[in-house]
Formats: sequence, C-alpha cells, structure tokens
Amino acid sequence: MTALDLSSPVAVVGTGTMGQGIAQVALVAGHPVRLYDAVPGRARAAADAIGSRLDRLVEKERLTAADRDAARARLRPAEDLAGLADCALVVEAVLERLEIKQELFRELEGIVGDDCLLATNTSSLSVTAIGGALARPGRFLGLHFFNPAPLLPLVEVVSGFATDVASATRAYETARAWGKTPVACADTPGFIVNRIARPFYAEAFEVYENQGADPATIDAVLRESGGFRMGAFELTDLIGQDVNESVTHSVWQSFFQDVRFTPSLAQRRLVESGRLGRKSGQGWYDYRDGAERPEPHTAEPAEPPAYVVAEGDLGPATELLALIREAGIEVREEDEDKGTRLVLPAGGQLVLADGQTSVEFRDVVYFDLALDYREATRIALSAAQQTSPRTLAQSTGLFQALGKKVSVIGDVPGMIVARTVARIIDLAHDAVARGVATEEDIDTAMRLGVNYPLGPLEWSRRLGGDWACAVLDNLHECTPSGRYAPSLALYRHAYASDKREGSPS
Repeated sequence: MTALDLSSPVAVVGTGTMGQGIAQVALVAGHPVRLYDAVPGRARAAADAIGSRLDRLVEKERLTAADRDAARARLRPAEDLAGLADCALVVEAVLERLEIKQELFRELEGIVGDDCLLATNTSSLSVTAIGGALARPGRFLGLHFFNPAPLLPLVEVVSGFATDVASATRAYETARAWGKTPVACADTPGFIVNRIARPFYAEAFEVYENQGADPATIDAVLRESGGFRMGAFELTDLIGQDVNESVTHSVWQSFFQDVRFTPSLAQRRLVESGRLGRKSGQGWYDYRDGAERPEPHTAEPAEPPAYVVAEGDLGPATELLALIREAGIEVREEDEDKGTRLVLPAGGQLVLADGQTSVEFRDVVYFDLALDYREATRIALSAAQQTSPRTLAQSTGLFQALGKKVSVIGDVPGMIVARTVARIIDLAHDAVARGVATEEDIDTAMRLGVNYPLGPLEWSRRLGGDWACAVLDNLHECTPSGRYAPSLALYRHAYASDKREGSPS
C-alpha cells in the first residue's frame, strides 16, 4: 500500500492553529488542499494566514518563490462540506468533544467517495468511539500531529478497533511522504506519547507536594542531571496548566481511574486559581513584567573527602569512579560484595537512588540518577534529619570536586530523576506487552514527541534489565498505593535479564 498520490486533494476541517499547521504540511508536500470551518469566514482567513507563513518560508530561503506560488494556487477554502467531495483524505481538527466529531464524520461519510480516508487529530478521545458512529469505520483512523505541525516531525498513526490495516498503512505512508516520522499505535488512552509521558509530570508534582523540593530545583535536576530539555514545571507552564491537566485527567478516567495516572491536586489548585502558565502570566512561575525567576537550591561549597571506598558494583553510576580519580581523590575498591555504595572517611555511605529512604538506614546519603555522570552539571542529594552533617558535607564536597552543582532535597524515595525514569520505563514495557506499539516506535515517539534524551526502552537497556523493577519495588514498599507497583511486563523483563535469576521451587 503506497502513499496518496500528490494529485489527490486533502481536506482539513477546523482551521485553528493545529488545522492550519496540518494543511500547511499537506500543501508544502504538493497536494491540493481544501480548508473548511463551520464559522463563516474562518477558512478564508486561515488560507491567508497560511499564505503569510509561506511568505516567511521564502524569506528564510526554506521555500522558493515558485514553489510558494504553486502552493498558494493549490489552496482553496470550501464554503461547505460538499466542497470536500473529491478529497482522498479528510483530517479533522475541531473541538475535543465526542458528539461534535461523530456528527461531523457521519456527515462527511455521505459526501466523500468510498475510498476516501477519514482521520481525526484528537489527542484525548477514543479513535474507536469516534469511528463507531460510521457505517464504514474501516477507513477511519487517528493522525495525531504535534504542535506546531509544520515543525515537529512526529505523527502518531492510530488504528481504532475497526480500522482496516490497508487504511492505516496508506495513512502511515502518506505521513512519511510528507516528510514526517510516523509511528503506528493501537487506540489506547493517550496513544504513545501522552500515555508514557504522564510520570514525567506526575513524579515532579509528587516530590513537590511532599515538600521534597521546590519547582525551580526539581526542574534544574531534571534538566542538568536527567538530560531532559525542560523540567516538568516549566514545560507545563509552556503547554498550559489547563491543557496538561485535561490530558492527564482524560487518560486517568479512560483507564478507569488507574492509580498510576492519578492527577495532581497541586496542579488542580493552580488551574482553579487561573494560573495557567505563560498564557495567563502566572503558573508555577511568574511571567509578569519585572518578575524574577527563582533560582534552584544549590549547596554552599564543602570540603571533599580525602578518599572513598567503593563496595560492590555501582551499576549505572560506575562512571563516577573514573571521575573521582580524575579529580585527584583516592578510590579504594573492596572485592567483597557488601552492597553498591561509596563509603566515606566519616563512615557514612553514598548510595545511588534505589527507591528507599535515608531514614531507613544509619548515616546514608542518596544521590540521584544522571543521564551521563560526566556531562551532568548538577547532582541531587537526599538525606534524613538523622543523617550525620559530616556525611552530607563530604558527599556534597565530593560531587563539587567533580565540577557539579549540588542540590540537597528532602528524604524522598527514588529522588527526582530515578523515580521518573523508572516509571517511564515501566509504562513503556507495559505498552509493548499490550500491543500498543513496538519498542522502536515507542522510543522514536518519546524522543521526537517530547524531546526525551533517550527512548524509554533504550534507557531500560542502558540501566540494566532489573534496575527499574528494583526501584519501583522499593517505592511500592514505601508507598503501597499501587502507583509504583511494577507492571507484569516489567517483572517479566527483569526476571528474564542476566542480572536477576529466579526459578520455581
């Protein structure tokens, strides 16, 4: 099954920001494009706006003047839905209300030809439910573009329960012919990106609600240690708190209020107060004129230890041993398997975040996961009130000697990056096991859709087969609500790995 021929007209219904973006993508790819909006005059205004954007592309030398003129000639507003009768593909980008979308497609079904593909750009509604209103739902599917559609490469091609394989394949190949990177997925709440990305926001909010750290510090750790392009608080301010919370609530409800997707009460209060982020001037941060951006907590300089004793395998943090030596600090390695930790001269221990808390042990400081300990510019530490001040100071001084800024947070199990990455990995394995998408498509979707530094399955392989499962096991023991219980898929993955052996008795 091949992509739609470039001579085939493509229609976009709904001419808001997303609708205009999708129309521009199809237009620049070479299709004739029809625009329709139920509000009189909007389709014409949208065509003019797209024309202006094409002018800017010419100014930036991303499009030739001849190609712009040809594209403008292919763009035509439609006075009514009947004007879309000859289209080979109709993409809908109207209000996120099920009954409105169903009525639109019922009407379109009586207008377009039998071989016309019908697609919704919904991000939160069930593709199956929308298509359920049709007499021929086999040609109906989801084409979920990301905003701004002309710039972001990812398109989730969503097959509803009744979608024909041939229809999904043609839509997939068409998106690829448009220069996009399509990924195929089944119709599940949140599809790929909005399903697997929920913990990125939820765990940051959870640390904040438990007074583990302030938003600026959490964001800084996610960026400078975790390698994420933006922190959860600044990203939701950019998206809009109302929009982000609405997606979270939709996924939670669609999964029958699964505790793994529980919305944040702190975010709900933010929305109720009208602090929606950048668009309202205030969100987690203040964007009004003259407002100062809060600084993350950064520890004062401290003396590093003269040496450390490495006991056991540091796993994902093994690279630290080389960095410590390069900083001129002696590393004494013990062959005995006493655990996975660094022992400081004062007798205290430094341990990679594993889902447990410092209060459970005598004189332990936890340090957070980093995407790359050599490249990380900030490391988070956590300690209990009972932890020796000397141990915390030596731990702080050690990472400062490696050129890192240090943020000391509360005694939070799993800290910030570790708990977030473990949950993202878990949801990714669960999605693969349930047939939502392939490992490759999930990794591609998360890298391109939300700019993650690694795909979650790639992260899983790097950290080791049982790492995420062990972290979540410990988190579940600390907070046995079910939120952190590892999925069956993750358990199977962990026990199939080389690092964990199990056999029935």
